Amino acid sequence: MSQVDKQLDTLKSEIEQEIPNDITVTDVKYEGPELVVYTRDPKRFAGDGDLIRRLASKLRKRITVRPDPSALSPPARAEEAVRKVIPEEAGVTDLDFHEDTGEVVIEAQKPGMVIGRRGSTLREITQEVGWTPEVVRTPPIESSTVSNVRGFLKNEREERRDILERVGRQIHREEMSDDEWVRITTLGCCREVGRAAFILSTPETRILIDCGDKPGAEGEVPYLQVPEALGAGAATIDAVILTHAHLDHSALLPLLFKYGYDGPIYTTEPTRDLMGLLTLDYLDVAAKDGRTPPYESSQVREAIKHTIPLEYGDVTDIAPDVKLTFHNAGHILGSSVTHFHIGDGLYNVAFSGDIHYEDTRLFNGAVNDFPRVETLVLESTYGGRDDYQTDQEDSEEALKEVINETYEQGGKVLIPAFAVGRSQEIMLVLEEAMREGEIPQMPVHLDGMIWEATAIHTTYPEYLRDDLRDRIFHDDENPFLADQFNHIDAGEDERQEVADGDQCIIISTSGMIEGGPIMSWLRHIGPDPDSNLVFVGYQAQGTLGRRIQNGWDEIPVDGWGGGGRGDTLTLQMGTEVVDGFSGHADRQGLENFVKTMNPRPEKVLCVHGDERSVQDLSSALYHDYNMRTFAPKNLETFRFK
Repeated sequence: MSQVDKQLDTLKSEIEQEIPNDITVTDVKYEGPELVVYTRDPKRFAGDGDLIRRLASKLRKRITVRPDPSALSPPARAEEAVRKVIPEEAGVTDLDFHEDTGEVVIEAQKPGMVIGRRGSTLREITQEVGWTPEVVRTPPIESSTVSNVRGFLKNEREERRDILERVGRQIHREEMSDDEWVRITTLGCCREVGRAAFILSTPETRILIDCGDKPGAEGEVPYLQVPEALGAGAATIDAVILTHAHLDHSALLPLLFKYGYDGPIYTTEPTRDLMGLLTLDYLDVAAKDGRTPPYESSQVREAIKHTIPLEYGDVTDIAPDVKLTFHNAGHILGSSVTHFHIGDGLYNVAFSGDIHYEDTRLFNGAVNDFPRVETLVLESTYGGRDDYQTDQEDSEEALKEVINETYEQGGKVLIPAFAVGRSQEIMLVLEEAMREGEIPQMPVHLDGMIWEATAIHTTYPEYLRDDLRDRIFHDDENPFLADQFNHIDAGEDERQEVADGDQCIIISTSGMIEGGPIMSWLRHIGPDPDSNLVFVGYQAQGTLGRRIQNGWDEIPVDGWGGGGRGDTLTLQMGTEVVDGFSGHADRQGLENFVKTMNPRPEKVLCVHGDERSVQDLSSALYHDYNMRTFAPKNLETFRFK
């Protein structure tokens, strides 16, 4: 009998000692980080609302209780009973019964009403029918991504359970080493923006944090081939952590499965969906550009299948010697500051990912409240000594001023933006400005993946700022459903019609003008001196967006909107830069993130910024807070303890 099997037998005995004699436990298994308890008496478990909580506290495990198949009501009878228990106002749109696990997935417009106060309605459902309810939200805006991901995971349930059982046994395996050390190896995004990737390793465990590409630098990928990474084989990686879905952090995760990785990816649920959306589009753009994609769509599906979603604040075992906790990063939907507790109080490391420290219209500001952090790996995108962004209110006024001026001269406003994050932020500003009469009512056309990304935002309102979440819960107040928003879905003909029409605002991908429908819009509107191109987000070095921002007016438009190879376009439209809408903290925000940590970290690694930015921030943190700081290069290894 293996050590894990002995451990499960011991846990089963401990559970049986804690529960009433009339409750039978038929099996105990690990599925990922959770301990799953099977019982013939799910109704009795549900009858005691504190029983599972008491067991979880005593065993220090995340516990899920599932019914033994013999305890289940037939699905047809169960559905009728479940619908009677759930209030009609909850808006149940689908019930899906899974007899292999005894779970019923309930899709509803208002999940909170299905859950009930402190889970009371869920317990009532189990008491009535024996089935274990799982609740998901019906997207207020139909999302093909959410629908496809849910459908795919439903079809792959059996294989996914096998994956989770294997991962669970790996997490709870016996520790093999008595050594105590922690190392971080930098594989990318050091003294540069993009291709984020790090290895966090202990004698027991190797964890990859992020695996992205580098915007504007085709072919520059993280140093995955080195022995510290995949050079020793992809199977030597125990877990992958994804801080958020932007491609400079996520683009190459599916590549791991091409190389033979078969382990878990930990991230939040919205990040999982956005990763699927953005990586599939990444493949599509590569094919349109005539480049060989680095992986296939089947590997994107493998990444989704291997994802274990976690919620903010949940402390989760991901290895015998590592606990992981996600916290809101305030950057984009589902973005996370990741905290690792290593060993039995041995060491604590936090990776900021990309953060925004102050509240925005979309998100609450980044969380920096941890019991302990000895080392912080901190993004430095705007870490330069002069990188102070305009106040958000002033930024919004500047944007409205540009829109009003452009409208009066009969032109159009073209805003290149990331599909995820900045587009939704700008949508909220425009919706309020039109509602308050601060800018004229006019169509706002959304091109590229923006509408689909917006639909995903409305599926997960619990990840949004409190007041925005409340508005989305009421369809008549949902700002993303405002009449002025128009999804461009007919391609070039619709773009031509918009270009020939009256004043309007166009928000289009890609945000750094590196391909995508923005190239077509430049061909349509670029020659119009009455129109304006407005930059609202970071333009990385080497991108066409940065070049235009720096004054280029002759730009290549190969193949876009009818352009042939070698074609160029002379931009005659105006160019404006409106700071303050970035999803990144500025210099002050980064310093405040560190300053307000209590206790502060002993060491800070400044990464994800150009050379000047990381060195400026590293120097400032050293002088102001007397902590050890570093501005590492790629392929450096830091050993702690």
